[in-house]
Amino acid sequence: MTALERAIRSPAPVRDFGGRSPLHGLDRRSVGFIDVMAQSVAAVAPAAAATTVTVLVAGVSPGGVIVSVLVAGVLSLLVASAVGQFARRLAASGALYTYAARGLGPAGGLATGTAAVVGYAAVAMFALLGGAYYTALLLRPFWPAAAAPLGIACVLLAEAGLLTLVLVRGIRLSARVALLVEFASVVLIVVLLVVLLTRIGPVDPAALLPSPAADTPLGVGAGALIALTAYVGFESAATLGVEARTPLRTIPRAVRATVVISLLLYLLAAAAQVAGFAALRRDFAASASPLNELADAFGIGGWASVADLGIAASFLACAIGSTTALARVLFAMGRDDVMPRLAGRTHARYGTPIGAIAIALPAVVGVPLALVVCGVDLRDAMHITIALGGIGYIVSYVFACIAVPLFLRRIGELTSLAAVTALCAAVALSGAVVAFAAADIAAGSAAVWIAAAVGAVSAALIAWRLRRPIGPLGAYDVPVAAAVLGGIARDDRDG
Repeated sequence: MTALERAIRSPAPVRDFGGRSPLHGLDRRSVGFIDVMAQSVAAVAPAAAATTVTVLVAGVSPGGVIVSVLVAGVLSLLVASAVGQFARRLAASGALYTYAARGLGPAGGLATGTAAVVGYAAVAMFALLGGAYYTALLLRPFWPAAAAPLGIACVLLAEAGLLTLVLVRGIRLSARVALLVEFASVVLIVVLLVVLLTRIGPVDPAALLPSPAADTPLGVGAGALIALTAYVGFESAATLGVEARTPLRTIPRAVRATVVISLLLYLLAAAAQVAGFAALRRDFAASASPLNELADAFGIGGWASVADLGIAASFLACAIGSTTALARVLFAMGRDDVMPRLAGRTHARYGTPIGAIAIALPAVVGVPLALVVCGVDLRDAMHITIALGGIGYIVSYVFACIAVPLFLRRIGELTSLAAVTALCAAVALSGAVVAFAAADIAAGSAAVWIAAAVGAVSAALIAWRLRRPIGPLGAYDVPVAAAVLGGIARDDRDG
């Protein structure tokens, strides 16, 4: 028997590890890179965003769609770099909430966590509404009342049932369902876009670039702010820090890869749609369903229904991914005792944060349902929820970026490049929030005022919570004795 074999058979006792992780109860180390990647991709929902956000960008910068999408992608990569500074060092289900708490302390952590919760919840609502909208388009030939409030409500309830089943049954099921749905959706959309480009024929490069006469730098910047909402959610892989295998390696890779994949798809979608409407001499920004109109105009109308199916499926995947991330942030806050203890409970069989799911689902499903039942126009409801979600996401990114140099300095690993990258991203994102709010108010939307009201209530709740005793926040996963050769839990030393 070799020395190595003897060491494995009779290892020396190691007494420096606890018996369980602070985030115990989740299905630890159960999913690989593909599943982690699926979480971020599903939360972004690139297939749906590629066909819905670009037309909104065209509304403020008709000729700057492609440049705006590119600028937003670069900014997202800067934020991904900042997130990676934490993700390479901490495995946590709270993601940005945990990261900010470690860098900014309790107040910063609570502000970041609240913004992230608002972002995930509002985007999940937006995704359910979007899925209902495109499902109604598909059902309308067979069920004319599908687009009526009652029909939309029925679709929402069906989506809610599937969402509940997938979330409760476990991360492996939810991640793989989301992956399959989003992969199929992206393939459908890419095929349609490529076919469209071939039908359009030679594209004049000048038609894809901003016009100095019509597109000012301010307009392109405003377009970039809207395009940024197409990328939000890319960091949600970090909420699987407990469940992921080798999380310190796989999560940063998944976050970066999600931004790159989304950027490439958005550039393809923007090029096809801008070129298509330019060839038809129609107003891209005035289109209610750009891909459907282009497909009909270029003789591939049958693809329109296929595209609607892919977009509806992508919205469903987004709802799964966003609610998955939401539940894990609430779970982390529950374990830190800043949420009711129910939020920190897990399912004994499936290892899912069942308490947080029970808290999240009524709001995620109930708000869209109430908006529809009360007669709010579906597109207006989608605008309100995506605006609220986008602001929540961007605010959480700002706090996380500010936390980077403070955290790295605290652990003695601060570098100039990391600090400059994170702070530049924070400044740009702060400007994005202000400009986005100004543009939305100028358009006569109530979304920003709703976001301001949510922010005021959140700030009051945070101030109230900070008046009570609060311990260190930002619990993260740590190795346990059972996972270490020869490991003996510290609590068992005397046994």
